[in-house]
Amino acid sequence: MKYKIFIAVLSLFSVINISAQENQTESTKTESDNKLYVKGNALLIPIGVINAGLEYQLSNKFTLQGDVLISPWKSFAGHEAQIYMGTIEGRYYFKEAFKGWHVGANVSIGAYILQKPTYWSDDIYYDPITLQPTQYLESQLYQKGYSILFGVEGGYQFRLAENWNMDIFVGIGSSQDFYKGYVRGTEERYDEAAGYNRSGEIIPYRGGVMISYRLK
Repeated sequence: MKYKIFIAVLSLFSVINISAQENQTESTKTESDNKLYVKGNALLIPIGVINAGLEYQLSNKFTLQGDVLISPWKSFAGHEAQIYMGTIEGRYYFKEAFKGWHVGANVSIGAYILQKPTYWSDDIYYDPITLQPTQYLESQLYQKGYSILFGVEGGYQFRLAENWNMDIFVGIGSSQDFYKGYVRGTEERYDEAAGYNRSGEIIPYRGGVMISYRLK
């Protein structure tokens, strides 16, 4: 009887061990089959802005993308335009990873020295608190600070050639900005705030045409 019990336990242990090995092999195989693409935004290259990253397959329909955007321009068409941003984005593909339509959610953190488009004119700058005109023109002023952005995206990715894809996408979200305002040339503060000003707005802050190359 004890012998039969020993054989039964040994057999059960063997089955569990074999099953575990099979699951481990399948898991290893699945991970090794997950695709990885390096990608760059061809739409921004002509204006000297770098937007590049990696997209990794998590499962059959889900991917995780990390990318950076670097705009090194101290002056672009007469306006400050330095932006350094990093983004993490999760994507869902309706067909399968890296093929067809996709939607996603992302979070970005960025630092910038730029002149907002609302300051591009040569109009007199009015103090937003007193509503009185100041000695400055709007075109003399720029902003320096950082932003935290949360948003969604949608797009379409398709195959160009073996190992090459094209990804057309656009994103929109909430931008929470913390900044200080300065006068170009003197670098003095034009605003009354002792610390950072804060603003929030809904803006389109992602988009382009990514060219992707499969690394694995």
